[in-house]
Amino acid sequence: MKKYFITGLLIWIPLAITVWVLALIVNAMDQSLLLLPMSIRPETLLGFYIPGIGALATLLVVFLTGLITTNIIGQRLVRFWEGILSRIPVVKSIYYSVKQISDTVFSGTGEAFRKVLLVHYPHPQAWSVAFQTGAPAKEVLNASGEELVSVFIPTAPSPVNGFFFFVKKQDTIELDISVDDALRYIVSMGVVAPAPSPANVSAGALLGRAQNE
Repeated sequence: MKKYFITGLLIWIPLAITVWVLALIVNAMDQSLLLLPMSIRPETLLGFYIPGIGALATLLVVFLTGLITTNIIGQRLVRFWEGILSRIPVVKSIYYSVKQISDTVFSGTGEAFRKVLLVHYPHPQAWSVAFQTGAPAKEVLNASGEELVSVFIPTAPSPVNGFFFFVKKQDTIELDISVDDALRYIVSMGVVAPAPSPANVSAGALLGRAQNE
């Protein structure tokens, strides 16, 4: 009986959590309908609420925004809008900080969150999985006098939280695993190990090297 019960849990728990997370995302995106006047909201026009309409509308708006801003007129509109925001002191600081981060992460050309590293944390005898976020500012490098890298160390099982550190490049080990595999490894708290790459040095070999040092 216990064996069958545990087997059933292993089937239903991942499915239930997946549905729960998707429901949270859809419900959050549905809140975009609150920006519309009450008279033209879907529940007013149809007489009942349909989950997911706001999510579809949000995705459509994002797609159309990207489509429009790829041409010359759209780019001029973006520059005009950013020119207005640049004249508002507090908004300017927040907007351009977030824009710089999003451009770096989502552009696909930067080094942010492209490499998975092993770093010593929280003490010299321990190793943690980290993501390289880029190179430190010149002021940091000049003040330290050492070759450093910027890393983000996520917490388990919620990788959206974590710690930001500068660490010596020589004290890091680059893992031959993808960012997606590393995230699954962190979320599962080490249960779902990343698959080793046959073409390169495996993560297991690198972990063994780290333990021997």
